[in-house]
Amino acid sequence: MSKIVLNGITWGHSRAITPLFAAAQRFTELYPHVEIIWQKRTLQEFADYPLEKLTKEYDLLIIDHPWVGCAAAKKCVLPLDKYLPNKYLDDQLKNSVGNSHLSYHYDGHQWALAIDAATCVASFRADLLKKNNIPVPITWHEVIALAKRGKLAVPAIPIDLLMNFYMFCLAHGNEPFLNEEEVIDNETGLKALDSMKELYSLVDKKMFKCNPIAIAEVMTSTDDYWYCPFAYGYSNYSRKGYAKFPLTYSDLVLFESDNHLKSTLGGTGLAVSALTKNKKWAIQFASWVVSSEIQSTLYVQHGGQPGHRSAWKNEDANRNSNNYFINTIDALDRAYVRPRYNGYLHFQDYAGIFLQQYLLNRGRPEKVLGEMNKIYQSNNRRK
Repeated sequence: MSKIVLNGITWGHSRAITPLFAAAQRFTELYPHVEIIWQKRTLQEFADYPLEKLTKEYDLLIIDHPWVGCAAAKKCVLPLDKYLPNKYLDDQLKNSVGNSHLSYHYDGHQWALAIDAATCVASFRADLLKKNNIPVPITWHEVIALAKRGKLAVPAIPIDLLMNFYMFCLAHGNEPFLNEEEVIDNETGLKALDSMKELYSLVDKKMFKCNPIAIAEVMTSTDDYWYCPFAYGYSNYSRKGYAKFPLTYSDLVLFESDNHLKSTLGGTGLAVSALTKNKKWAIQFASWVVSSEIQSTLYVQHGGQPGHRSAWKNEDANRNSNNYFINTIDALDRAYVRPRYNGYLHFQDYAGIFLQQYLLNRGRPEKVLGEMNKIYQSNNRRK
């Protein structure tokens, strides 16, 4: 039997690449004539590089769910509902972590399988809070009080600010993108910006160069910061041996209405290129690695953050991650799903820049909303 080689592309963090290396190795042991070669790119490249170009080079692709609008329009990845049994897809839906599975369902088809689940959650250095007799913040007011002490870290690059803008719009009572003319109504948008200004005016300016990984790295390698109120969670940093000072993760705090903040869904999906010459084996690997059995064992054991609920409820997975999964699953279950229409990513690429400029340099909040609306209207091709 001739050798079959599948090429895959993912992003370059242990949460993403390490479990895929392990899965590829085991799959080859089970099927010696199939080799899977994974390559990695940066987190920014993961968000920016056009999906349709990647499908010309790779058989297997780890994608972000806002790409499914492009997938549906370009037909560049396979609609997996045409190839996988209903029983399998029903299991994925039933055992989805929040809306992870449905986030890859668009225009009547399933364009990827939720291999990884994430949203913004809180994290902290339990040892430092205890040492300084500081309770873990439960309310927004307690977050602000800790920020005033200079011990709070939070990612503040444009993309993270945009995701948190959605969160604060929801916190103030309205959902973004309900019509084609404005991202959010002025009243809600101004309240959201005011809440963001309240926090980001207090944090170290170096935060405006940090993504969630950078925040986790500085919190686990130094004693400079004690708490992060919201950043996309990485269970790796709560596992023994991964970082010098492990983090503890928890749900988001209560906001003004005494409801927990509702963050923006992240995570990744595994898609199969429509141009693959080895469709059968690419689909077989995808369905295998996203199955309950592999997600709750091999995948999570090698640093993955699975999309299948069985892994999040798994006792071994929680014991090995300082209860990361069980402590944060409620935040995942209520997370907001971003727009996915073909063209949304243009908005996502640029809107956060105006948020960052405002939070760094002040200016008029009305102008920020106006600029965001201009970008939204210029490339709005929602179905």
